[in-house]
Amino acid sequence: MKNKTVTFSCKKITGEELMRCSFNLNKTEYNLLIFLLSGNKKYRISEISKDMGLERTTIQKAMKSLVGKGLAKRTQKNLSGGGYVFFYKPDNKDEIKNKMKEITYNWYKNVKAGIDKL
Repeated sequence: MKNKTVTFSCKKITGEELMRCSFNLNKTEYNLLIFLLSGNKKYRISEISKDMGLERTTIQKAMKSLVGKGLAKRTQKNLSGGGYVFFYKPDNKDEIKNKMKEITYNWYKNVKAGIDKL
């Protein structure tokens, strides 16, 4: 999505800007979501931290946000010796696209209603 643009009035919006704006993502959250989508597998926080070259706490905070926004899912695996480990994966890519479409459609309806009130 990074290279595609949408023209709105006098401003071009990149795919990254559209996704970040739709879900209110900061740069780290956006990069983490793209990373998850590109790997298409389950990850532990430590794996992501190593692969992305970011602090573990940074990844944990961004992942918590993505899970809270319904863009990623967390599963737990119980270890045989006790304890557990969490794994993370992205939501289905088509579901994310559908969420973006719904958000932009609702935005459109609000803009239309605002114009109608003029």
